[in-house]
Amino acid sequence: MNPSITSSGPTNGEALLTMNGKSTINNTLRRVLLGCGIISSLLYVAMNIIGAMFFEGYSSVSQTVSELSAIGAPSRALWVPLGVLYSLLMVAFGWGVRQSASNNRPLRVVGALFVAFGLIGLYWPPMHLRGMVFSLTDAMHIVYAIITILLMMLAIGFGTVAFGKYFRFYSIATLVIFFIFGTLTGMDGPRIAANLSTPWVGVWERINIGAFLLWVIILATILLRKGKFAVTETR
Repeated sequence: MNPSITSSGPTNGEALLTMNGKSTINNTLRRVLLGCGIISSLLYVAMNIIGAMFFEGYSSVSQTVSELSAIGAPSRALWVPLGVLYSLLMVAFGWGVRQSASNNRPLRVVGALFVAFGLIGLYWPPMHLRGMVFSLTDAMHIVYAIITILLMMLAIGFGTVAFGKYFRFYSIATLVIFFIFGTLTGMDGPRIAANLSTPWVGVWERINIGAFLLWVIILATILLRKGKFAVTETR
C-alpha cells in the first residue's frame, strides 16, 4: 500500500478563519481609534471646566482658552498633561479615520490632517499672562494658533465632500461659524496683548471650539455606524 500523503499547509477553511479573525481585530481597533475622537472632544470640554476651577478669578466669558495654559497660570500644571493626552487622542482618531476611508480620498485627507493637528498640539509655545511683556514665545503661540485653525478648517473643508449633502451642509455651516466667530476672536487679539478689556472673547472662541468638537463627534459617529468599506466618495 502507498503511504497516505497529508498536507502540512493550511486548508481553505483554516485560511478563511485566519482572515476573518484578522478582519475582526482590525475592525475592533478601527472602532477604538474612532472612539478616541469622541473621547477627545469630551476631554477638551472637561479641561475647560476643570481648568477654570483651578484659576481663581478666571472668566470663561472674557478670557481665552490659551490663558489657562499661560506661563504663571495656576491651571497650567493641570492643562499641559491633559493637553498632551488630548493631542494623542486626536492622532489616534486621525489614524482611525484613515483606516475607515477605503477609497474615499477626501476622508483620507481628513484623517491625515487630524494626525498633523494632534502632532502639532503635543507642544504649544505658551503665552504670558495679560500684562506681561510680549516675547518670542507669545509670537510663536500665535503662529501655532494660526496653523492649528488652518488644519481644523481644512479638515472640515475636505469633510464637505466626503459624504452626502446633509453632512456637506452641516460642514459648510460649521465653516461659516468658524469665519464669523474666528473674526470676532481675532479682533480682540490686540486688546489681549495690551491688557485691555475683552468682555466676550471667551464666548466667541468657545463657540468656535465647540463647533469643531461637535464636528469631530459627529464624524466619528458616522464612521462608527457605516463601518469600513461602506464609506465611498460622493461627488
